[in-house]
Amino acid sequence: MELVRRLLRRMTPVSDWALWSLPRGLKAFVLAVVAAYVVATGSAAPFTSFRKHDLILFGVLLTCTAVAVELSRRAKERSGWDKDVQGVWEFPIIILLPPLFALIAPISRLVLTQWRVSRPPLHRRVFSLSSIGLSYGAASLAFHGMSRALTGMTGLSYELVWTLLVTLSAVLQAVVNKTIIMTAIKGSDPTAQIRPRVFGREPLYNDSAEICISILLTYAVSGNLFLAPAALPVVTLLQRSLRHAQLLTDSRADSKTGLLNAATWERESAAEVTRAVRTRSPLAVALLDIDRFKVINDTYGHLVGDQVLKEIARTLSSMLREYDMAGRFGGEEFSLLLPQTRAVDAFRIAERVRAEIAGLSIIAPGATGGERVHVTVSIGVAALDSGSVRKLAELMAAADAALYRAKAGGRDQVQMISTTRGLSAISGPEPGATAHGASGDSQQAPSAFRRTQNS
Repeated sequence: MELVRRLLRRMTPVSDWALWSLPRGLKAFVLAVVAAYVVATGSAAPFTSFRKHDLILFGVLLTCTAVAVELSRRAKERSGWDKDVQGVWEFPIIILLPPLFALIAPISRLVLTQWRVSRPPLHRRVFSLSSIGLSYGAASLAFHGMSRALTGMTGLSYELVWTLLVTLSAVLQAVVNKTIIMTAIKGSDPTAQIRPRVFGREPLYNDSAEICISILLTYAVSGNLFLAPAALPVVTLLQRSLRHAQLLTDSRADSKTGLLNAATWERESAAEVTRAVRTRSPLAVALLDIDRFKVINDTYGHLVGDQVLKEIARTLSSMLREYDMAGRFGGEEFSLLLPQTRAVDAFRIAERVRAEIAGLSIIAPGATGGERVHVTVSIGVAALDSGSVRKLAELMAAADAALYRAKAGGRDQVQMISTTRGLSAISGPEPGATAHGASGDSQQAPSAFRRTQNS
C-alpha cells in the first residue's frame, strides 16, 4: 500500500498532462491511435486460447527483450533514441503466436524503458506503444491469413514460401509503424523532412539488418525456443552499431540547426574545391550573415533567436540541391558550398535564398498574440574561376570580403567577388559592363546583378 501511495503522489494530474497542449489535429490523431490499439487488443482477447507452449515461448522472448534493454542501458546507450533493435525479440511472437500476443508484446519493453532508460512525456510513450502494437497486430493478422498458402507444401517449396511470407509480414510491420509515427511527426512539425528519416541510405540499411535478424531468430525459435538467448550478443552488437552511426552523424552536425558544423563543412568543402580545381569544374562559396541578430536576441529573447536560426537552416535545406553543402559557420553566420555552379548561377541562388529568408514569418510570443520578427540576411559570394584562387581559404576570404561589402552597403543584399579581377566586390556592373562567370569568359550580367542596394 505504501508503494501505491508513493506512485499516486508522483503521478501528474490528468489536467496537467502534456497531451492537452498538442495542436488539435495532432491531439486527435494521438488519441485515435491509442483508442484503436485498445479496441484491437480487447477484440482479439476473446478469440485467443492460451496454451502452455505459447506462454513459455512468450515468456522466454520477453525475458530476452528485458535483458537486451538492460545491456543497452549499461552499455550507455543514449536515452530517447528514435531507433532501437529490441523489437527483434518480439517479431517471432508476431509469426509464431496468436495476434493478441503480438498486440501486447511491446508493453513490457516500453514500461521497462520508461523506468530504466528515459522518461519522456507519458503520452509519447503510450503513443509509441500503441503504434508498435498496432503494427505488430497488422503483421500477425497478415501472416496468419497468408499462411493458408502453406497448406500441403513440403520441402524447399514450403521453406521458400514461408520465408517470403515472413519477409512480407516484417515489411508490413515496418511500414505501418513508420506511417503512424511519421504522421505524428509531420503533425507536430509540418516542416519536418520525412524522406531522409525513412528512405535515407542509413535508415534503409538499418531496417534491412533488423528484418534479416528478426527472420533468422524466428526460424531458430520455431525449432528450438531456447536458442533465443544465443542471439543476445548479435542484437547487442547491432544496437551498438546503430549508436556508433548516430554518434558519427551527431559529430558532423550542428546541434541547434542540424546543418553541418564548421569543422565538417570546412573539411568536406576543402576536398570539393580540390576536386573542382583538378577537374576544372565550376564551384562557388557563399557566406550568409543574419542582419542585426543581436538586436533580435535583445528584443525578443534567445528562444526566438534560436527559432530564427532553425528557420534559416530549414530554408537552406529546402532550397539547395542534394549535392550542395550548408553549414553553420558561426553564431549567426552560415556557409554554403555550391559545386558545379558558375558565378552567375551562384549569385542567382544566393539572391533567391535572400528573398526567401526576407519573407519568413517568425512570430515572437507576446501578450497581444505575438509579433512578426522581420529577418534579413546579407550574403557574400565568391566563385572558383580562371583567376588565381585555388584553395578553400582563398575562396572564403573572397566571400568574406563580399559579405563585408554587403553589410557596409546597407544589408539585406547579395554581393559577389570576381576572383578573375582579384578581390573586388561587385553587386552589379555598370550599364554596358560585364560579369565574369566561373570559366572566366565575359558574358552579360543577369538582372539580379542590378539589384539596388538597401540603405
